[in-house]
Amino acid sequence: MPLAAIGTLEFSYADDGPADGPVVLLLHGFPQDHHSWDAISAALVEHGFRTIRPDQRGYSPGARPDGVDAYRLGALTGDAWGLLDHLGVDHAHVIGHDWGGMVAWAMAAEHPERLRSLTVLSTPHPAAFADSLRGAQALKSWYMGLIQIPRVAEAALRPGGRLWAGMMRGLPRESRERYTEAARRPGALSAMLAWYRAMPRDMTRPSVRWRPIDVRTLYIWGRRDPALGESAARRTSRYVRGPYAFVILPNAGHWLPERAADDVLQVLVPHLTDERDGGPSAS
Repeated sequence: MPLAAIGTLEFSYADDGPADGPVVLLLHGFPQDHHSWDAISAALVEHGFRTIRPDQRGYSPGARPDGVDAYRLGALTGDAWGLLDHLGVDHAHVIGHDWGGMVAWAMAAEHPERLRSLTVLSTPHPAAFADSLRGAQALKSWYMGLIQIPRVAEAALRPGGRLWAGMMRGLPRESRERYTEAARRPGALSAMLAWYRAMPRDMTRPSVRWRPIDVRTLYIWGRRDPALGESAARRTSRYVRGPYAFVILPNAGHWLPERAADDVLQVLVPHLTDERDGGPSAS
């Protein structure tokens, strides 16, 4: 895999498709890596897109800085912008799932002029998620409290252990094995969990300047998602000012890139080639 030096960190990433194709940046979540997008990336390449799939901060072995503040949202979006700049990409379609979806929302708020479109799988807009924590979402998010306790969380979420296996439920076996092996590497699990530990700090002292989302946006949510509920999903429309489509997959759960790629692609490809965007055009 190629490596990109961004600041003092080094990121591994996959870069597929025609060099002059319209760029799609694909951002994975917890505890995934760039392989979570394999099926979706392959299909997009067949449609003439160039897909860029980084292993994000904490997941790339050369990008595991110490300290919770190093994993605040502003640092995570900085990595994504840095990779696009490293590759000479001025504009891209941005797609994120799970925590990658949080980064994607933030990128659209920070620099909407650089996004051709935004697509988020599973993850509601951060403000909609915060609103919903006063209701049923708080019960679904119980594990976030556990993760805030250093050493206790690492012990409870031991890769391959019972709680870890429960969180991986629904993933294909190959994906479970790959993500579990990656999380066993020195420093990997704590770095992955630092994303969660940084979230309360971003809620009280935001590292991203939030504004209404003006980018053309597609939000896809699985009705059977055990972690992210319907209340936050439906509230997301309040925070999008540009053209917006909300698609519910009635039989899908949380792992949309791995388990519902065909259903996602049915709505994703038309979104990426929307006539309002002039169809596919190179960056």
